[in-house]
Parts: sequence; C-alpha cells; structure tokens
Amino acid sequence: LIWPHPTLLKTSKPVELQDGKVPDDVQTLVKDMFATMYDADGIGLAAPQVGVLQRVVVVDIRAYEKDQSAGKETPSGEAPIALINPVFPNKSGKLEWEEGCLSVPGETGMITRAARCRVDYVDVDGKPQFIEAEGLKAVALQPECDHLDGKLFVDYLSPLKRGVIKRKMLKLIEREAEEAAG
Repeated sequence: LIWPHPTLLKTSKPVELQDGKVPDDVQTLVKDMFATMYDADGIGLAAPQVGVLQRVVVVDIRAYEKDQSAGKETPSGEAPIALINPVFPNKSGKLEWEEGCLSVPGETGMITRAARCRVDYVDVDGKPQFIEAEGLKAVALQPECDHLDGKLFVDYLSPLKRGVIKRKMLKLIEREAEEAAG
C-alpha cells in the first residue's frame, strides 16, 4: 500500500497464538511478506504495508550490506527474521539515518532513531525470542515496528516536507489507478 492509504495509519492487532503455535495463515503471511519484500528490493516489511493489520514484521538486511560492500559478502552473517508481536523494552543512543519506505516509493528523509535496541518477539515457531540490535539492524527494526502502530518515517519529518511527499504519493496513486483502469 502507498501512503497515505488509511490502513497504514491504523494500529495492528497482536497475533493470537493457538496452543502456543503461530496460526497457519500467519505463517503463510510471513512467507508472502518475504517474497513481496525481496521483489521490491526492500530490507523490511510490516504486515500493514500489505493490507493486514496484524503485528508481523520481516527484516533482511543482507541485501543492503551487500550493496554497501560493493558486492562483496559482509561478515555479519545476518539471517532473515520474522518478528511476531514485537515490542521494544529498551532503546538507547541516537543515530541519524536516511530512511526510506516501500510504502513511500522514491522518497527518503533523515530520521533520528535509537542506535541500540532490544526487541522481544515470537518467532514463526511460536517461541519467545529477543534481539539485541545496533546500527543498521536497529535502524531497520524500528520503522518496521512503527508501522504496527500506524506510524511511518514521514511522521518524523517537518510538516512542509511531509506535505510535499504526500502530494507526490497522491499523484502516484492517481497515476497507478488510471493505468490499471486502462
């Protein structure tokens, strides 16, 4: 979905585990979200971005790291992760980063995020997990989880810049609707 689509502005509901397991439809959603994210060359995607108001996020920073290392593999060994019902019990430090979003294509903005964070979540097997993240990983996790509360990176920008981007997105949505119509 493209911002300012109303679904992107809503708070997502927690995933309810069934007998300690993640429901099949949520496991399918996770697989579909990874495919969508990879297809769009993204490093993260939240369920509201695909029209589902559930607290589900997928992140894979390897593509970004590869781009930054001129095509050489980086030593981080980060694996793709799916986070169900993520929460941040603590954040610290500050890091300014130029952020973009698949729901705001072609636009970026300098955003200040926590440099370090801990994220508690449930994995696709229904097991409680946590991540201690810093740098890019911390920066990638925060905006995706913001989506679960109806917030996008544009909400951190000045009203003027946000307004300019909103007009561009509305034109893009209009153009895409006209192309789809024929």
